[in-house]
Amino acid sequence: MRVSVIGCGHLGIPHAAAMAELGHEVIGVDVDQAKINRLNAGECPIYETGLPELLTRHTTSGRLRFTTDTREAADFTEVHFICVGTPIDADGRSYDTRQVYGTIRQLAPHLTRACTIVGKSTVTVGTTSQVTALAQRLAPAGQDVDVVWNPEFLREGHAVHDTLRPERIIAGLATTQAEKTIRAVYAPILDAGVPLFVCDPQTAELAKGAANTFLGLKISYINAVADMCEAAGGDISKIVDILGIDPRIGSGGMRPGIGYGGGCLPKDIRAFTASARQLGADHAATLLRAAEKINENRTSVAMGLITCALGDRPIKGARVTVWGAAFKPGTNDVRESPALALAHALQQAGGVVTVHDPQAVATAMTRNPEFDYTADLPDSLNGADLVVLATEWPEYQQANPRTIADRPASRLLVDCRTTLDPEPWRAAGWTVHQLGRPGR
Repeated sequence: MRVSVIGCGHLGIPHAAAMAELGHEVIGVDVDQAKINRLNAGECPIYETGLPELLTRHTTSGRLRFTTDTREAADFTEVHFICVGTPIDADGRSYDTRQVYGTIRQLAPHLTRACTIVGKSTVTVGTTSQVTALAQRLAPAGQDVDVVWNPEFLREGHAVHDTLRPERIIAGLATTQAEKTIRAVYAPILDAGVPLFVCDPQTAELAKGAANTFLGLKISYINAVADMCEAAGGDISKIVDILGIDPRIGSGGMRPGIGYGGGCLPKDIRAFTASARQLGADHAATLLRAAEKINENRTSVAMGLITCALGDRPIKGARVTVWGAAFKPGTNDVRESPALALAHALQQAGGVVTVHDPQAVATAMTRNPEFDYTADLPDSLNGADLVVLATEWPEYQQANPRTIADRPASRLLVDCRTTLDPEPWRAAGWTVHQLGRPGR
């Protein structure tokens, strides 16, 4: 099939490349000409595992190309994926959907034949019906324009894998023709046994918010239990194992640390909480807001652990190395990064902060130029009084504590992601503190 992907960011680029991998002819659309030039040259402006190789392969083969011309996309195909951004609005609680409606206003006047618009951007419940009415009013094809909401469930750092091998596909739609189109475009994935949930648009819109909010609840819950372990002298890692063996609970996504961040969970939980209040589900809103508050307090909890680890030494004047800038491993995305929030708190307390990250140094420097940065892991430790692990990259878990032991001024490590095996570090002479685990 021929498909267009409108919006070439963290969602659109992986989706376009994955559609080409499935065998479709794909045209990506974005307003940024410089980005389009890079993409057509096979250069990936974001970091995602496996994405640069996929992009190069299909721009070279001619199956994937990019343009700034919406009319060209309308003439090219009858299936249009909307992958534009929906950041949190100025009120801090709802989605800013101006890019979604702007895309429809640009695209619809060029839709002269029957087609399907497939929305993948995360939106407030009720958006599909409004987008459908707008598209059918503006399009020459009128009622022959179908709108489907097909929310993505991508994990940043795993976007290519999650697009090609998702756990499920959801399609909120109203016509049999729209369902036929969805089944055709995703045929290779569905043939591999991935389940398709066909539902009304409202259910599809709510499903995305419900899924991300549950993940946030799970993270906030285990962080609350980690705080109890901190107070009681218990071991949160053992509790995760004990809880996770229960099939009704599971340990996936239940990692104690400094909370969730990125471009999805924070905004989706805020918006879902706001939707609960708007719908009159006040008890649900209270539960969801409690999860937000726990997450918002994680920087303070981490600072408390760091203060405890330093003992009589003040943070002011200390040389602090923060390992991690991306909000999670596998991506260079630093939006609402807990690691950078912690680095900022350390600097505000008077620490001299150097940040290391395997992939996100460039993006972090753009957003937070006030820190020193390095992409060299051993060099990041030179003269450090304190090392703080803030993003759980494999590079930190695989680091040899003996070979880097002589670089820091003090072998003091605070693992704010509870991700390291502390014993090899302690055997090499390091003092290790972890959230929710007894310090030794």
